[in-house]
Amino acid sequence: MNNPHKKIILAPSLLSCDFANIGKQLSIIREAGAQYLHLDVMDGVFVPNISFGQPLIKSLRQNCDLIFDVHLMIVQPERYIDDFVAAGADIITIHAESTEKCRETLSYIRSKGIKSAVSVKPKTPVSAVFGLLDCCDMVLIMSVEPGFGGQKFMPDMLEKAKELKAEIARRNLNIDIEMDGGIDASNARRCVEAGVNILVAGSSVFGKPDIAAAVKSILNAAEGNA
Repeated sequence: MNNPHKKIILAPSLLSCDFANIGKQLSIIREAGAQYLHLDVMDGVFVPNISFGQPLIKSLRQNCDLIFDVHLMIVQPERYIDDFVAAGADIITIHAESTEKCRETLSYIRSKGIKSAVSVKPKTPVSAVFGLLDCCDMVLIMSVEPGFGGQKFMPDMLEKAKELKAEIARRNLNIDIEMDGGIDASNARRCVEAGVNILVAGSSVFGKPDIAAAVKSILNAAEGNA
């Protein structure tokens, strides 16, 4: 099921980093082979937690050349697209469950010259976003309930990735499949085999004593070299 032309990308999640050593840790993941930085923006409404917003992202953008993969776990994300574009987002993901204006918001994100993406929670069938694929560059499948780090991977979410991959192939679309939640070296290859090419990893990277080794371990596993 995996598309051999899609490069496997690791997107460490900033939420799990040591904010007192943020600059050093971002340099470590970049040098170890991470290409994206996953930025979870939470509003305390769509999900129970509150994280960070545009000011932090704008500040990081000045000294970091990783692809900024901004995941908006907020209600009515259409209110803030311009702000996150201005802050330096390269990709903006909105949740299918967070707004009644999904299609127009995804199209608007694209109109700003960056990539648009839609995400589904574990209980939302992935088929719910099939009607939006023509205005998406990426689909994010949550493999844990969004809002908290350190949760266990839900293996049944791999079936969603397979279903999505089949639909993308059937329609001959060029869309990345990202998975987020509980991903580490033990399950990265299974994700890739299901069709995922962008892996989000938080505590399994930043929670390890050797962050660079953790990045390389997940990438090697994902590529089938572990």
